[in-house]
Amino acid sequence: MTDEAQQERVERIPTGTAAVEPASDDYHAGASLAGPDSPAEMPAVDRHPPTGAMSAERLAMKALEARLLGGERKLRRREVAAGAGLSLLSARKLWRALGFPNFGDEDVAFTERDQAALSTVVDLVRAGKLTEEAAISVTRSIGQMTDRMVVWQIEALVEDMVHEQGVTDAVARKRLVNELPALVDALEEVLVYSWRRQLNAGVQRLAVRAEAGLQASEEGREGDEDDAPLPLARAVGFADLVSYTSLSRRMNEKTLARLVQRFENKCAEIISVGGGRLVKTVGDEVLYIAETPAAGAEISLALAEAFTEDEILPEARVAMVWGRILSRLGDIYGPTVNLAARLTTLADPGTVLVDSMTASALEHDERFVLIPQEPENVRGFGEINPVRLTRGRGKGLVLD
Repeated sequence: MTDEAQQERVERIPTGTAAVEPASDDYHAGASLAGPDSPAEMPAVDRHPPTGAMSAERLAMKALEARLLGGERKLRRREVAAGAGLSLLSARKLWRALGFPNFGDEDVAFTERDQAALSTVVDLVRAGKLTEEAAISVTRSIGQMTDRMVVWQIEALVEDMVHEQGVTDAVARKRLVNELPALVDALEEVLVYSWRRQLNAGVQRLAVRAEAGLQASEEGREGDEDDAPLPLARAVGFADLVSYTSLSRRMNEKTLARLVQRFENKCAEIISVGGGRLVKTVGDEVLYIAETPAAGAEISLALAEAFTEDEILPEARVAMVWGRILSRLGDIYGPTVNLAARLTTLADPGTVLVDSMTASALEHDERFVLIPQEPENVRGFGEINPVRLTRGRGKGLVLD
């Protein structure tokens, strides 16, 4: 029997009880975030740093690492877990949620800040403020979002150095080690500021105004729709660049990077000004949501118009559906999302399609003109009645 199979046979240790791990890797598979290891099992730490001269590049990297990690790596994984009062398996659950790689028992890979961070999460569980499942889910959200954010920031800085300093990509990546220390504090400050603002906006959007959105979604519905049980009413939209695949094959790396960046920047700006939220971008496609049908319609028209007028980017097919969704793991799910995706493939370049239910929600708004299209058979939905959305009265979204 493997270690993992043996782990699955052990019962979960209730929150608040102690658990003593054996010295082997036969960890308690069900160990809770509140169960401590036995300090007596901890191996001694080799605190003698390696000797030998280091290059200036290596010294700079080591200094940056110490600053980012809060000190020199001096602790092994079992020591950090024990210091936080956790079984090693429970600590590994949180590290995996954060996206950290596996470390061996003898790897000196952690600092005291790692232990403090682990203790912070565990204390929330012990105090009853979070369940273990919620703690892991919240931790995973932090790990996934910061991982993507860091990659984005590094690539943006490298690209800027290549352009401004006239160096190669490889040289820019090496120089970044020396450039980052002057940026760390400012980036951290803006990150915390943005998180607080986004948390406030999210509370308003996902909690305070949720009931109003559901009430607004009742019009024209009979209550037996596929999305009826889902908890949030949203306008869900997709914008898909036309001929992106063939274009990308003819572009070099630098040109393609600029096209993708231009596409994402323009989408983010329009969606933000329109009061929506950019859920994600996948290559040549962007998924977004808004709180009302009108807001979704304004964003959709602005996107279609912006790409039609852009001198570099190709036109886009756009579709939007007003319905109910499930929001989980930073993404959205449900029939409304699937229908919006299907409608996008039916839209002509530079146009916006909505379904008949969404058209009904917009028909009395003079800012929009709705033009019924021929019925279409759509996989998973049967026959639907697409409606083309065009500009009516008003200027639409005004971008600075």
